Amino acid sequence: MVAAVMCLCNADRVVMSVAIVPLAAKHGWSSSFLGIVQSSFLWGYMCSSIIGGALVDKYGGKKVIAWGAALWSLATLLTPWAANHSTASLLIMRAFFGLAEGVALPSMNNLLSRWFPTHERATAVGISMGGFQIGNVVGLVLTPVMMSSIGISGPFILFTSLGLLWLVTWIFKVTNDPQDCASISDSELRLIQAGKSDSNEIKAKIPSLTLLLSKLPTWAIILANVTNNWGYFVLLSWMPVYFKTVFDVNLKQAAWFSAVPWGTMAISGYIAGAASDNLIQSGYSITSARKIMQSIGFIGPGVALLCLNYVKTPTVAAVFLTIALSLSSFSQAGFLLNMQDIAPQCAGYLHGISNSAGTLAAIISTIGTGFFVQWLGSFQAFLTLTACLYFATTVFWNLYATGERVF
Repeated sequence: MVAAVMCLCNADRVVMSVAIVPLAAKHGWSSSFLGIVQSSFLWGYMCSSIIGGALVDKYGGKKVIAWGAALWSLATLLTPWAANHSTASLLIMRAFFGLAEGVALPSMNNLLSRWFPTHERATAVGISMGGFQIGNVVGLVLTPVMMSSIGISGPFILFTSLGLLWLVTWIFKVTNDPQDCASISDSELRLIQAGKSDSNEIKAKIPSLTLLLSKLPTWAIILANVTNNWGYFVLLSWMPVYFKTVFDVNLKQAAWFSAVPWGTMAISGYIAGAASDNLIQSGYSITSARKIMQSIGFIGPGVALLCLNYVKTPTVAAVFLTIALSLSSFSQAGFLLNMQDIAPQCAGYLHGISNSAGTLAAIISTIGTGFFVQWLGSFQAFLTLTACLYFATTVFWNLYATGERVF
């Protein structure tokens, strides 16, 4: 169910990456304005991350993500109307959409920390984030099909309906904690509780922001989140436009070229999670496992993006983008899990802080791509800059990240 809602979360988000092409042609939007539209959902997303993380720590992931899914499904339904009404209405609606989606990842982290012992958690995150990446594939592939048969509003109506179906199932079938689940066996419950270490203790007072920011492991997570979101949202928001602009492929072809890398990312995310859990079970420290996974998650994409400078065909470009996104999913077993390692009592709050910083970076990179394309006529320069950021953050991560509890 978590994987399913993460799939819907990203499918709803990526619909606009495809729909924006005919909308831009209809309304005469420039490349720089496309960047503003693409980034508008991040404005709300940034605002809700910290608040959402604190709500998750207090009320649990079930309630928070249920409200989030209900509100972002409503915003998805109203997006075509907003686009036809005015650009201001569209920007406001997309910001509201982001506001609702900002609670998704903190809720996921909270629920998985309750339901899975430490040595299984990376695999659980891999499966859940696999749903997140499959959402990109579903959105990129179905959106042009729905638009060609029903119109621009078609995919927005489809994903809203799926969101409401998920919500009804979630409310009646899922519990916030395994000990409240009627169908769980006593042996499974004991296994979960025995493997949760100290993350299930009575909740301590949430550390102050000053205390959190005084520790270098916190900054390692923040910088990793910034770098991950910078690269991720450039690729998420601009790949259909990239293939259309650089290689002059049509919208349906662009959607397929853009979708393939996300599909492989879902598989590699599971592999990364399973590999990380195996490293820990084989005797590696949590710190070593997190550093290894995160290094792969940044060095791999950086090298692949640099290789795009020499690509001449859309097929080869899709191969390098597939490599970049597949290896970037190793970050899920790096910084994303590390929040539970260093701050088990306030992982939602820490996630919100780091995600807000990451979202600000995503806004800058998404808008910056548009201005680079408009001013320089080139995607490559911005992708090279992104690769350099990946490499620099890898050095910082290996110097200061830890798998030990800090707070």
